[in-house]
Amino acid sequence: MRILVTGGAGFIGAGLVERLLAEGEEVDVIDDLSSGSLANLGPARAMADGRLSFHRLDIRHPGLADVVGQRRPEIIFHLAAQADVRVSVENPALDADINILGSLHLCQAAVAAGTRKIVFAGSGGTLYGLPEALPVGETHSRQPISPYGVAKKAVGDYLHYYREIHDLDYTILALANVYGPRQDPHGEAGVVAIFAGKLLAGETPTIFGDGNQTRDFVFVDDVVDAFARVRHGGSGLLGNVGTGTETTVNELFATMARLTDFGDPPVYAPARPGELARSALDPTLVGQELGWKPLHTLEQGLDRTLAWFKSREG
Repeated sequence: MRILVTGGAGFIGAGLVERLLAEGEEVDVIDDLSSGSLANLGPARAMADGRLSFHRLDIRHPGLADVVGQRRPEIIFHLAAQADVRVSVENPALDADINILGSLHLCQAAVAAGTRKIVFAGSGGTLYGLPEALPVGETHSRQPISPYGVAKKAVGDYLHYYREIHDLDYTILALANVYGPRQDPHGEAGVVAIFAGKLLAGETPTIFGDGNQTRDFVFVDDVVDAFARVRHGGSGLLGNVGTGTETTVNELFATMARLTDFGDPPVYAPARPGELARSALDPTLVGQELGWKPLHTLEQGLDRTLAWFKSREG
């Protein structure tokens, strides 16, 4: 099967590309390398045997339609995005341009190319807005409180339109807080990557707020497994990909400090405006529809993540 992955040189995308190639697929990657890196595709390139093609391209570029039309993928995994919530607040027009208009550009190209399905990386942490109860299920109201969340919701609505009117199938995976190897600890990154970079350098991490805010941390290999499964199921599905478990940032720091033999307490700073106090996603539906469940405990995932970051030192 020919598959196209937008954002395929990124943190999650590169792992997905590697998985797809390992399972015999032919893969095209579109990535503008604004946050991804060709280094992330190193293992995939090594196993590709001519089955991997890379296209450096912004999803808003007019040439996108040409690439999709020439390659004619059966499935498109759409992971490319402006992924910084703070940028979306500061510049909602830019966020909408990339995340909404770029996605529409891709949908139009997919219809013209005869693509069967788009699989979209949604955001479980922003889609539902302020949670009424935890863990959050897919029937929860969807009232995002950031432009990033609004854009993710809008793309989901557009995908429903394309399915109803243009027969372009879709699956939306609403992701919890994904962490693991390849995540960039610099700039806008998940707290696990930031802590890993600091702790392994012997530096004290900063916790914003009192550290009692919770997140649902899901290991990247488990997320990749969910994406890989929707090649063969999940038609019209919006499904949560998380563990259903809340972990406080203080608990996360304590575990990572223990794993790295770091003995100092964290530094605390004022909470960031608009940050959710608690977050966790109920993954029951994806388990029922796709037979998926997270296989890594938080400690197992953190251990593998820290080992990867340590291997990059020097």
